[in-house]
Amino acid sequence: MILPIVAYGDPVLKKVAVDIDKNYPKLDELISNMFETMYNAAGVGLAAPQVGLSIRMFVVDGSPFTEKEEDEEDDPKAAGMEDFKRVFINPRITKEEGEEWGFNEGCLSIPKIREEVFRKEQITVTYYDENWKQHTETFDGYSARIIQHEYDHIEGVLFTDHLSALKRRLLTKKLTNISKGEISVDYKMKFPATLRGKR
Repeated sequence: MILPIVAYGDPVLKKVAVDIDKNYPKLDELISNMFETMYNAAGVGLAAPQVGLSIRMFVVDGSPFTEKEEDEEDDPKAAGMEDFKRVFINPRITKEEGEEWGFNEGCLSIPKIREEVFRKEQITVTYYDENWKQHTETFDGYSARIIQHEYDHIEGVLFTDHLSALKRRLLTKKLTNISKGEISVDYKMKFPATLRGKR
């Protein structure tokens, strides 16, 4: 089932999410719905707060990063992305290493805005998968970036929070329009109830 994606301005996107346990109701169904929702919106990651649930979980599939034009060379940061499909439950980033590098990030909750965000090139994360098996893995390149972006969501942080004060000021009108629902997107969204206006 495709779920509505919560838009910028909803308080759930600014809350620090909570851990869950194996008894979380209908977890398998939620994971399946989140993947379906992410694919429908052409995303590479989706965190539970983006579907209105303040829990520490996100899903990722980095395979779109392996798609390239015929004349494009292989991007070393995309290595291994064809197999990078994961469910992260109760994740903890324990280490961030390497140089910071910039990439034009977007977000399904903040459609039609992309800005350069700088993040560390390598991370180590401990998490549970959908079978409640615990893993500690190190990721780099695009996989590290996707995890960092989704991890921010469960910490109540948006990619726009990484921008300079000037950049954020320049985006104020666009962000306000998103929160009011004054934007056209080709996937289902849920706009903040207190600001719901024209869709």
